[in-house]
Amino acid sequence: MLSPSDTAILFVLALLLFGPEQLPKLARQLGEAMRHIQNTTHSFMMEMERAADSVEAHTHVPIPIEAPASSEDPKQLDLTDDVPTAQKSEPGPTT
Repeated sequence: MLSPSDTAILFVLALLLFGPEQLPKLARQLGEAMRHIQNTTHSFMMEMERAADSVEAHTHVPIPIEAPASSEDPKQLDLTDDVPTAQKSEPGPTT
């Protein structure tokens, strides 16, 4: 950020370079350019937020939550009984 003395020096230099006739026109053009940049930035940010909201609305899929199976539940399976004996992991002889 410029200090007040830096701003005064820049103003004096601009006055010497462009003259008292051109300085108001230059300031007006600079203000319009800054306004254009702000409007473009604001439009871009709004479009990005809208796109992000749209993606979030379409990708949210609720995941059903099931209660954990109890040991007394007959539907609970012991998957190790279904595996053939040759595929069960048994410690083999070590050499």
